Amino acid sequence: MTRPIVVGVDGSLPSAAAVEWAAAEAGRRGLSLRLVHVYEERPYDGYDADDPSGPLAIAADRARGTAPGVEVATRALPGNVRDVLIAESAGADTVVVGSRGLGGFTGMVIGSVSTAVAGHAAGPVVVVHGRPARSYGRVVIGYDRSPHSEAAMEYAVEQAHVRGVPLHVVHAWQTPVFSPQATAYNTLLVDVYREESGAVAESVERWREKHPDVEITCETVSGHPVSVLAAEGATADLVVVGSRGYGGLVSAVLGSISHGVLHHVTCPVAVVRPR
Repeated sequence: MTRPIVVGVDGSLPSAAAVEWAAAEAGRRGLSLRLVHVYEERPYDGYDADDPSGPLAIAADRARGTAPGVEVATRALPGNVRDVLIAESAGADTVVVGSRGLGGFTGMVIGSVSTAVAGHAAGPVVVVHGRPARSYGRVVIGYDRSPHSEAAMEYAVEQAHVRGVPLHVVHAWQTPVFSPQATAYNTLLVDVYREESGAVAESVERWREKHPDVEITCETVSGHPVSVLAAEGATADLVVVGSRGYGGLVSAVLGSISHGVLHHVTCPVAVVRPR
């Protein structure tokens, strides 16, 4: 059974941007779209999910306008936003949320909501920061060869394929700390760099062989992952990172790295964890 793309809807402008992004994604990949609005259940609430002026109805119109051929379903559910979206992710292809909202859950998406959903969702979570000013025609992935990074690579390759754009693989390499008294410091540093970049290049080459229809470029950059991906994201349509890896970038993607990436990368960010 084909899984739908699930979008969190709360009526804010970032939520609208998330709906547009998700609708376009559903159209590219031939998937259906499920719009989910979470509300607090109170005995005195008179919430009407079918209200034409309500957030779900407006979001559904926006989605159909963005991708007319996409099947759109709406769902209003009571409860906690994080718990509901995590539960919805079990049957979703991807969960999409907006960031920096003026109210509702999107105002917190950089903090507890995004961390919880990205850390516990059953599949990819995409955080949309707003309508893009332009399309740059490329997807960027932060890659370190860990198993979870491989899952992110699979997602990134598919994204590049359905968009018909190149995939740029970035390995952020931070200079190891040695004692100032260490001998042959420069030689050792060069050796470590060559070993790291060589191993990444070999892994990427295997992905090229598996997907000859996708143009894949690769580079190892010396610097902090957040700074590197923020710079790359300034000219990308999507930045992809893995979650809960075993080293390098993805090991901290739900900690300081993820918060840094979500704060500083201005294009949509996909946080991918294996199912």
